[in-house]
Amino acid sequence: MTEKANKTVRKQITDAGLTYWQVADKAGVTAGTLTLWLRTPLNKDRKQRIDDAIKTLKERRG
Repeated sequence: MTEKANKTVRKQITDAGLTYWQVADKAGVTAGTLTLWLRTPLNKDRKQRIDDAIKTLKERRG
């Protein structure tokens, strides 16, 4: 069995108590698009968009 791509990003989302759709919405894409992105290694732009979305959502939660 192969390991899922972007395991660290997936863990960041779940550890923050966020859902994929919340992160996708903040990153400006659909949940389906985010899921597709996470299937393969992320390029720098996509990784940055996701990281920024997670950070912003975490800050809003306090």
